[in-house]
Amino acid sequence: MDLHSSPPRRGITPFKLARYGSASVHIATLLLGLAPAAVVMAQQQPHLSSVAVAAATCANCHGTDGRSPGIIPSIAGQPKDRLLQRLQDFKAGIDPRATVMTRLMKGYSEEELRELAGYFSKVPR
Repeated sequence: MDLHSSPPRRGITPFKLARYGSASVHIATLLLGLAPAAVVMAQQQPHLSSVAVAAATCANCHGTDGRSPGIIPSIAGQPKDRLLQRLQDFKAGIDPRATVMTRLMKGYSEEELRELAGYFSKVPR
């Protein structure tokens, strides 16, 4: 069979495969190589159930790591039992002076309140 007499083919020809085939292999290898990195990155991302993530929202008012620079009380280094009682009181709506804390605490379970109290009790003042 004479190669010059055959009709021109569309699609992948041996020349295109030789030209682009190795690039396709390199791209596929690169993408497969990135897959484990994406898995590792996903594993390193904090879960929303993490106490550190929940505690970060407290920084808006109570300062970084619970150390308030202003008139809002610091919660870092407070005894766990005291913090837990305050959080539970806020959730129950017992403290009439509470502003936004009552509404915020209603979104947390008792276990999450215990975890938050434990977290901030371990932060140095």
